Amino acid sequence: MAARLLYMAAITSAAAIARRDSPSDDLLASCPGYTASNVVETASGLTADLTLAGEACNVYGTDLKDLTLEVSYDTDTRLHVKIQDAANNVYQVPESVFPRPQGQGSEEAKSALKFDYINSPFSFTVSRSNSGEVLFDTSAASLVFESQYLRLRTKLPENPSLYGLGEHSDPFMLNTTDYIRTFWSQDSYGVPEGANLYGNHPVYYEHRETGTHGVFFLNSNGMDVMINNTAESGQYLEYNTLGGVLDFYFVSGPSPIEVAKQYAEITGLPAMMPYWGFGFHNCRYGYQDVFDVAEVVYNYSQASIPLETMWTDIDYMYRRRVFSLDPDRFPIHKMRELVDYLHAHNQHYVVMVDPAVAYQDFPAAFQRGVDDNIFLLRENGSVWRGVVWPGVTAFPDWFSANISQYWNNEFATFFSAEDGVDIDALWIDMNEPSNFPCNFPCDNPDASAEGYPPEPPPVRSPPRALPGFSCDFQPEGTDCAKTEVRSLEIRDSTPRAHFDNLVLSPRQTEGEQKGLPDRNLLFPKYAIHNKAANADSWNAAEGGISNKTVNTDLIHQNGLAMYDTHNLYGSMMSLASHEAMLQRRPTVRPMIITRSTFAGAGTKVGHWLGDNLSKWDHYRLAIRSMMAFASVYQVPMVGADVCGFGDNTTGQLCSRWAGLGAFAPFYRVHNSLDSISQELYRWETTTKAAQKFIGIRYQLLDYMYTAMHAQAVDGTPMVNPLFYLYPQDKNTYALDLQYFLGPALLVAPVTEENSTSVDIYLPDDIFYDWYTHEEVVGEGTATTVTDQEWTDLPLYLRGGVIVPVRAESAMTTTELRTKPFEILVPVGKDGKASGSLYLDDGVSIEQAGTSEIQFEYADGVLTVDGTFGYKAEELRISRITVLGAGGKSGCKRAAKKEITIEVDQPLTEAFTVEVAKA
Repeated sequence: MAARLLYMAAITSAAAIARRDSPSDDLLASCPGYTASNVVETASGLTADLTLAGEACNVYGTDLKDLTLEVSYDTDTRLHVKIQDAANNVYQVPESVFPRPQGQGSEEAKSALKFDYINSPFSFTVSRSNSGEVLFDTSAASLVFESQYLRLRTKLPENPSLYGLGEHSDPFMLNTTDYIRTFWSQDSYGVPEGANLYGNHPVYYEHRETGTHGVFFLNSNGMDVMINNTAESGQYLEYNTLGGVLDFYFVSGPSPIEVAKQYAEITGLPAMMPYWGFGFHNCRYGYQDVFDVAEVVYNYSQASIPLETMWTDIDYMYRRRVFSLDPDRFPIHKMRELVDYLHAHNQHYVVMVDPAVAYQDFPAAFQRGVDDNIFLLRENGSVWRGVVWPGVTAFPDWFSANISQYWNNEFATFFSAEDGVDIDALWIDMNEPSNFPCNFPCDNPDASAEGYPPEPPPVRSPPRALPGFSCDFQPEGTDCAKTEVRSLEIRDSTPRAHFDNLVLSPRQTEGEQKGLPDRNLLFPKYAIHNKAANADSWNAAEGGISNKTVNTDLIHQNGLAMYDTHNLYGSMMSLASHEAMLQRRPTVRPMIITRSTFAGAGTKVGHWLGDNLSKWDHYRLAIRSMMAFASVYQVPMVGADVCGFGDNTTGQLCSRWAGLGAFAPFYRVHNSLDSISQELYRWETTTKAAQKFIGIRYQLLDYMYTAMHAQAVDGTPMVNPLFYLYPQDKNTYALDLQYFLGPALLVAPVTEENSTSVDIYLPDDIFYDWYTHEEVVGEGTATTVTDQEWTDLPLYLRGGVIVPVRAESAMTTTELRTKPFEILVPVGKDGKASGSLYLDDGVSIEQAGTSEIQFEYADGVLTVDGTFGYKAEELRISRITVLGAGGKSGCKRAAKKEITIEVDQPLTEAFTVEVAKA
């Protein structure tokens, strides 16, 4: 109640605001827009001054009178348009967080895009140079550029096909009427539809019959993107932001895959992940102790389910405090023995790290942070305190001068290979940042921290034998020598409130994009539709944008305001953690899985899709969210918590999800403290599904790794919505329950509870049933596949794309790499097929040698060529299988025409095989 009273006091002291809950409101009708002058045109772009064209309207802030326009033809397919304040004071996304793409000095005459403008009131269009088709037209409404509000609207064609604007749980093809997408990172348990979620990717792709284009808005401020169709305004898309500048990148495509690749040139190419990262992972929140974790590892092996990586949630920490171990339940000697066991069995280990550091004397991470001056501070120089799992916490300032030194040291110490927890990858969470128990204004965190952390589970001795594990994991009375351990005495005490070395000096400077002075950083007048607030309207005068997160009036050490940088916090943590992991193991690729992301995050990290629920809706959601991150946002290492995180799963749902998850880039089972156990050996059907689909996944692992490598090299998506591969087929535009993994494998799961059939759309092409190799001729219609038990999932190979697979599966990816290859050749309509295979050692940043192998099939001959720099004795092809051999059949389901030959061919040099004559 006290926190509630404080919240209400803050409300009454805030200024009253003018509310605008819908885009049809006319509060901005009197805004005059701007007039262009001093236009200087060159072959590669133009510059101009923009001056307020009349009396200021000052609706949500103060209208800026003088702006500048800069237009550059960066490449032949990319156009950059930026409108900012002439004084260069308005905040812009720092280059340290989002490095700007390098232009290639293209010219308007060569560009696929054309920029045109009207002087007064100023507006501009972007169109296709070859056809004149308008892609973006801001004459739909006057430009508004205020101190705490920007508005830009573009016309759209009727019934547009739009994708992106994430992170969200809404349909993959976006709604186009009365639809609002809000960008403001929040801790989003249950990933609800119609809400802002953990991350922010202000990019959309629009697909038309004439081609696809992309629009990226580089702005990290809170914003609403409104999409609507009204009688007065027609179809439009409108940006409404709380600040920043209008910084747009347009890419021309014209194919969806080309748009994705061009977007990757802006954000940066995705990080290549380690080969083992594509194995199967298991976790849960709520393992009682290290024995519980070890027993899960043992149970998976006994169930013959390949477990590549074991994960541990915050249970391992002492009272939920980062950089600590619970000495009774997860003591260091047992943790090291667990990791040694996993490594000895070619398995891996990962734990979670949260950004917020417990405001406690133990562990010393807090005091070291004070010594290094790396925490977010109040105006009086005291540490700003919030509340997360351990109770009262401090939050790192990722812009502080010593943050790298601090974070690297914490990782080097706690995750030391010599005497710490030697993790193989990293999981970072709560980095929106979440301050969930402490409602705004969070000025009594001690009261809000009541009940945090929760009481730990009972301490126990190992309850039963665990064969293969050390003596420390065996029950009392076992005839073996246990490790002698000295008990660790922990002094639970709270540090003082003020520290002499934490002194703030004025840091806001003119002309350096630090943010305009005199803004109300807690109570903006425009209310974005942030669902962390008690009501949408509370995001203005009631301070809702600070609710359950860090207060937005905090100033970073470099002078930037949390008001502007909130949406970058997760990506900043990702950057620091990537560096820290590299410091630990400088020669191998870090794998980091994060919750909060911003555009460009894929260059360093992957993403799990957050705290979903064990619901069929969320099983279906896993498909469209994965497609969005992998194919639109350039974050390909992505997947949902298999079987659901919250609530209780069922044997049916978990069996289906075990199959679906096997065909996502990131494949991990994970669930919550208060849910039933759902390790995949818990039910007979989940065991069967896991064995079956992990087996298929592992056979396909090199194919997936090759697709990941292609995305890391040039942005070609490793997950493809159907319209990416069939852009002329209108029936594919809205499909979000089936997809292609890589260029060849069509994944079409059963998506309804208690159903044993599924309607699958097959474009006009040739496909082959994965299991039977039967040829299936797509006719651009849906076909019903029946008799699909809980352990079945329809898979099809696309004709014309060669797929290298391992001839058999294995229990670990290390063992898998010793297996020979089978080359599957699904013949296309033209009787030909082609494909590729990328090989390297799977982990190294600098490779001693790589192989990039090309396969071509025509007229009964398979030709293998390319580069063969990766050398390993086990690299061999043992079998070649041609599907659809013998020409066209014309039947919807043709009789199987298959040729299989056994070979023993090293994959170390070019060769040809005459399949038909062999």
